[in-house]
Amino acid sequence: MEEKIREYLNLQPGEQAVFIKDLTDGETFCFNEKAVFPSASTIKLVIMACLLDQVKTGRLSLEDPVVLTEEMRTGGDGILKELSAGHRFSLREILTLMIIVSDNTATNILIQLLGMDAINEMAGRLRLSRTVLGRRMMDSEARKQGKDNYTCADDIAHILELIYEQKCVDVPSSRLMLDILRRQQQSGRLQLYLPEEVEIAHKCGDLDFLEHDAGIILLPKRPYLIVVLTRDNPTNKDGREVIGTVSRMVYEEMLQKE
Repeated sequence: MEEKIREYLNLQPGEQAVFIKDLTDGETFCFNEKAVFPSASTIKLVIMACLLDQVKTGRLSLEDPVVLTEEMRTGGDGILKELSAGHRFSLREILTLMIIVSDNTATNILIQLLGMDAINEMAGRLRLSRTVLGRRMMDSEARKQGKDNYTCADDIAHILELIYEQKCVDVPSSRLMLDILRRQQQSGRLQLYLPEEVEIAHKCGDLDFLEHDAGIILLPKRPYLIVVLTRDNPTNKDGREVIGTVSRMVYEEMLQKE
């Protein structure tokens, strides 16, 4: 499988990074895994962990209310931007929307609440050495100033494995994170060429000419972790195709090992 994936990636335009780990026997395959990429929405994994860490310490509660205001509205993915000001949500609902529909308004609400420093400190505590939150979602002015959010395949794989092993924040938090990731509504990348019944807990992200997806494929007898990052694609569709093709290669290999 490793040689097949390398040969395939070496023929593709743009740049890719891959991290694959069999969660049964620990066998790992990496490709360009420490290369730093703009994170797109995969940074929301760290924001989720930071929120649940502050819930654990008692500073916040998942039942704390959030009232939507006009100023909170953010473009891009999400449904909160379509709702009238005055709608009331719990932090649990804001967290869920940030992950399952990648809601950028929900994300910016949490960044404002938690603070960038706390989120980056959480990344450090999780030993995500190449992951940094440098701007809010859809902040074009910050991007013009060279500020962005960054990560690498190795870091994303690490936080996903912590969640799977119930070691991210604590056991209840890890279980909640995995449950929310399993309810992800955005597909068409890792799942592109997988059977519909395959269960996956994942977080994807995209920017212009950049596509990422990272998750845990919950095969009953052979769960595995897969991260595929792509950038400088001719089109975003090309990036999704790369992710889907690599995902299918890995899936077929894991089926043979079951």
